[in-house]
Amino acid sequence: MDFLENLPDLVRLILALALVVALMGGLAFVLKQLGLAGALPSKPAEAKRLKVLERLTLDTRRQLVLIERDSTQHLVILGAAGETVVECDIKPVEAAVEKPAKVTKAKAKSKGASA
Repeated sequence: MDFLENLPDLVRLILALALVVALMGGLAFVLKQLGLAGALPSKPAEAKRLKVLERLTLDTRRQLVLIERDSTQHLVILGAAGETVVECDIKPVEAAVEKPAKVTKAKAKSKGASA
């Protein structure tokens, strides 16, 4: 570490600053990779009144967003110029869409044999 003592003060200051900035950047990168870089939630999940249910990108500048507030849904287009409310007071869909039954090979063969 003799060479650090021989450097001018300004060069040592710049090197120390570069080291601190590199450490901060490395920490930010690690936190982002771990998913800890965002803001922490202010309320527990069950106490929140507002949810983003779906988001659809229309083009590079606009997104169609379905937002739910107090069991009422709102459809909004978000863009660079501002936001546009497309539809308000949408009632949430209660009934789930039923999935068609899967046809297995054994069922398909028995149906083919009886036909």
